[in-house]
Amino acid sequence: MVSQLFRWRKELCQISAPSVPQLVAVEVVEALPAPQSPAQPPPISRPRKKSSMVTIELGGARRLRVESDIDSEALGRILDVLERR
Repeated sequence: MVSQLFRWRKELCQISAPSVPQLVAVEVVEALPAPQSPAQPPPISRPRKKSSMVTIELGGARRLRVESDIDSEALGRILDVLERR
């Protein structure tokens, strides 16, 4: 295994190191100005309502307590998981 690694390294060095140094022309220019992105209005911050807890009776003496301002899609996913158990 070790000899295989040395062989690959030797082959790689032969490929990536040409025998004659090559020069590449380079031109230095002024930096271009950054492209202007369309101005976006700052996000609207809504004052948070005082939340309250809601208790959902699931049956079988099981209850789920969530805040009243929970995202309805998230609550749906939670209830789907609990329903499968």
